[in-house]
Amino acid sequence: MALLPPPENWDKEKPSKDEKTWVYIALFSCFFMFFWMIGWHIFGKQNTSFVSYKVNPMEFFQLHSSFVEKYKIGEKNGVPVVKPPPESDVILLARMWSWSPILVLEKDKWYTFHISSLDLQHGFSLQPVNMNFQVVPGYDHVLKFKPTKEGEYSIICNEFCGIGHHLMIGKIIVIADGETPEKYLGEIKTEKNDFAEKGDFNPSGK
Repeated sequence: MALLPPPENWDKEKPSKDEKTWVYIALFSCFFMFFWMIGWHIFGKQNTSFVSYKVNPMEFFQLHSSFVEKYKIGEKNGVPVVKPPPESDVILLARMWSWSPILVLEKDKWYTFHISSLDLQHGFSLQPVNMNFQVVPGYDHVLKFKPTKEGEYSIICNEFCGIGHHLMIGKIIVIADGETPEKYLGEIKTEKNDFAEKGDFNPSGK
């Protein structure tokens, strides 16, 4: 705040060369940042855009169980291994302290992910892609995903969710034409999976 009032008719004086220069710099910066954000959203490496819908946790659990039963190809360490076809819906379930199922996807194919939690808020961090967002119970988080490199991807919960938080690591296996998931997972049990047929709602994951 000035100590003295400005001179009369100060607002009618023409701006100086320096003032015009800084006004142009400010305008250019604003327009540059505006279009940069649009371009970065389209061409930049950032989180995939997604939408969320309200969902009943029990209904999502049943949807997940049906998905596992339909596309299951085996089991690894008690977790179902599922290979859905390209262009299909993929149901990923978070709960203390696991992600289910292990997904086997094809390289350069599109999938529609549906992700939700049964109990607490969890963090979805897909590495090494570095895709991060929050998974909230009662909401179906829907996003399009196309893996472009084959290999093993880890799903890390980056939101503290209790004593077993450090154990909450899921897997996505991306295979190229002619590859099998055993290349990354080792031997897969092909016995019947009780998880998909049990049908009881157990948010604790025990």
